[in-house]
Amino acid sequence: MGALRGGRSMSATATTARKPRALGRRRKGSLAWHLGALLVLAVVLYPVVWVIGASFKPSKEIIGSLELFPTEPIISNFKGLADGIADVSIATFFQNSLVYALGSVVGILVSCSLTAYAFARIRFAGRNLMFSLMIGTLLLPYHVLLIPQYVMFQKLELINTYVPLLIGKYLATEAFFVFLMVQFMRNLPRELDEAARLDGCGHLRIYWSIVLPLCRSALITSAIFTFINAWNDFMGPLIYLNEPGNYTVSLGLMLFRDSDGVTSNYGGMIAMSLVALLPVLLFFLAFQRHLIDGMATSGLKG
Repeated sequence: MGALRGGRSMSATATTARKPRALGRRRKGSLAWHLGALLVLAVVLYPVVWVIGASFKPSKEIIGSLELFPTEPIISNFKGLADGIADVSIATFFQNSLVYALGSVVGILVSCSLTAYAFARIRFAGRNLMFSLMIGTLLLPYHVLLIPQYVMFQKLELINTYVPLLIGKYLATEAFFVFLMVQFMRNLPRELDEAARLDGCGHLRIYWSIVLPLCRSALITSAIFTFINAWNDFMGPLIYLNEPGNYTVSLGLMLFRDSDGVTSNYGGMIAMSLVALLPVLLFFLAFQRHLIDGMATSGLKG
């Protein structure tokens, strides 16, 4: 009995001795993880901090300066925006970008949700083949279609309008968002459709009254990404818009260059870039809480 008690005592002592060492290793691991996370955060936030600091610097101090923040901040860069660029008001650029972004959001939500409903809830011949072909368009580079599309819209006399930029959004050409909504709709119980048909609902009523409310999370996610992509789009407006009065914010930034292609007003350009971040940030903050909403919290109650 004494030997048994002695063995238990030694085992308990060894266990007690290991606990501080294990606790020390966990603390070191936690400290290393947090330091690594802070380092990554600093790298990610550095460009944003640099833009904020540079927007309050004179143009001659922006390039080549290692300081993040100016010793003598100025606000003339922001005041200069009120004068406009190339006889065009800054508000015009923001208005054009807003029309483009909101038009894209509406087109994506309407066309892609209808297409996704057809693929996910309606059985028809060739459905799987057509869905596979649609997914295959994700592998097709945008630049491959650029020239033929431009020629087509030029012959239709639609250059320098927003039709070439928006028409594809209303024809469900964004396969990624269609795929996202299809995967979401396929998880909805089929019993909902059957119960609606017993009440006399057709496909449009089921789509509008049942499927869309349950797909709110997927719709809001698509809306956020579409708004950001359209607001930051540079290639599309550069190809199809020719007059400064039709320019979006991304193209308006080019007007800060002089005729030789050398940027002469760095301060104004960076100040406008900073202001251009605000609509995207506000749009994201307004809807980000819906991103984590799932089907269970969307309407499968009662």
